[in-house]
Amino acid sequence: MNIHPTAVVDPDATVHPSTTVGPYAVIEKGVVIGADCVICPHAVVTGHTTIGARNTIGSFTNIGGPPQDLKYHNEDTRLLIGDDNQIREYVSIHRGTPGGHGVTTVGSGNLLMAYTHIAHDCVVGNHVIMANAATLGGHVEIGERVIIGGLTAVHQFTRIGDYAYIGGMSGVSKDVPPYVIMAGIRNQMRVTGINRIGLRRAGFSAETIKKLMQAYKIIFRSPELLLQEALTKALDEIPDCEPVARLVNFFRTSSRSVVRMAGDDGEE
Repeated sequence: MNIHPTAVVDPDATVHPSTTVGPYAVIEKGVVIGADCVICPHAVVTGHTTIGARNTIGSFTNIGGPPQDLKYHNEDTRLLIGDDNQIREYVSIHRGTPGGHGVTTVGSGNLLMAYTHIAHDCVVGNHVIMANAATLGGHVEIGERVIIGGLTAVHQFTRIGDYAYIGGMSGVSKDVPPYVIMAGIRNQMRVTGINRIGLRRAGFSAETIKKLMQAYKIIFRSPELLLQEALTKALDEIPDCEPVARLVNFFRTSSRSVVRMAGDDGEE
């Protein structure tokens, strides 16, 4: 085990022998760290935190700290982190609360850039990118392959759907549908189209992207239709397309309301 002599590792922590722990890092009681991880200098990993394999935990991070919730009173809650994540310098990720899931979950293959924050009870999927200083409030749910621009704040209890792209300096206070590009703050939030580049990179076929663009025009660019009418029309006109069905279902299962206001994307 490659632990620098200045690092502080509690004897009741479990650190895989292949993991490297840098100078002045602190790993506290109850932490479990998997194989081939790199814990950089001055990182702090605390609480009931389990970290998978091949993760890089950057300098001055605080991983597994107590939630910033006045209702929290030192209950035994958890943080679970998957494999192959890059967690850069000054990132903070907090444990869950008894009033939420009791656990904060971060998936695998994510890039969390400098100063990003994931609050208590969040659920973050796989292959998510959070740019510098992006912040998630408590109980936020982030889907697969979401990109969140720098200096963006996401309101607590908000959902962001799979493959969504959030522009930098946004303030997200409503649910953001899957597959779309969104930017703006509060009542100025705008969906400006389907995330075609992201979908192509993820292996979506040209035909599926075309169907999603058709659904986008029905749902977001048909002001004469009420929302439920637009959702029904999208399913009627584009049957047997799972991504379109998932887009419609996201609207129908939202408890916060979903961003529907369309911006100028130049698509006709």
